[in-house]
Amino acid sequence: MDVSVIIPVYNEEESLGPLVEWIEAELDDKSISYELVFIDDGSTDSSWQVLKKLSEENDIEIKATKFRRNYGKSAALSEGFKLAQGNVIITMDADLQDSPEEILPLYKMIKDEGYDLVSGWKKKRHDPISKTLPSKLFNAVARYVSKIPLHDFNCGLKAYKKEVVKDINVYGDMHRWMPVLAKWQGYSKIGEKVVTHQARKYGVSKFGARRLISGFLDLLSIFFVGKFNKRPMHFFGTLGIISISIGLFILVYLTIMKLVYNVSGIQDRPLFFFGILIFIIGTQLFLTGFLSELIIASRSKSYTYNILDRIE
Repeated sequence: MDVSVIIPVYNEEESLGPLVEWIEAELDDKSISYELVFIDDGSTDSSWQVLKKLSEENDIEIKATKFRRNYGKSAALSEGFKLAQGNVIITMDADLQDSPEEILPLYKMIKDEGYDLVSGWKKKRHDPISKTLPSKLFNAVARYVSKIPLHDFNCGLKAYKKEVVKDINVYGDMHRWMPVLAKWQGYSKIGEKVVTHQARKYGVSKFGARRLISGFLDLLSIFFVGKFNKRPMHFFGTLGIISISIGLFILVYLTIMKLVYNVSGIQDRPLFFFGILIFIIGTQLFLTGFLSELIIASRSKSYTYNILDRIE
């Protein structure tokens, strides 16, 4: 199988038929084998019935899974990655805003140019400013933190080598940061392609204010786990030592002022309570790092590493 196209679905009953026809028109005469993998993320409309009908009426290979409830796009992609058999994995949205005309060029960038991952860039978007402005902010922060020079991390249209998606654990809302997850796993050849973005024809956008907050929190989680996953003491211990040192310095200073210079009312000063507080916080941070190291050590035998090659 050359290509697996993974399409998460959530209440997109009107778009599914035209989308399958569009993909079929683009790929049927291109001498590549492909499959369509639909993940119905707990749709409350008739999306699942439409998918069942499409699978029965079409000659192309269509796989479909329906969740009992809405788990989110990351869960849908994770399930799709498990089912995909293609050597190149393409992800796209079901709302007809991602053009199937981009599938073949993305496939060739992976197959012929050797990219591990290619992310689409919706350079010209047909979305309201309430969606485009937060997206630009997300992308600017993501570029700064990850050092990956992509313009559109959140574009649903992406292409991957098969081994990339098999090595990445996608959960929560981490699908936005797939290039970052891939980089942390050692897949450094990450490319970008300008893709056509269509105006939405059916349904409503699933974008909400919650995604603005969760996106930043997920990026911080990726940064922390990727950098300190095997050495949490380097993070918590450093903060703890700095905090303990500041608290100790304050308390020693106040002690000298009391004993040497006989300054009264030391115990009533806000600085005294601040010194005690920051010393306690530092101790807790240091202990957190120590306990994290013990947990990591106990799990070290079950930890698996991403192996590039072997000589035996």
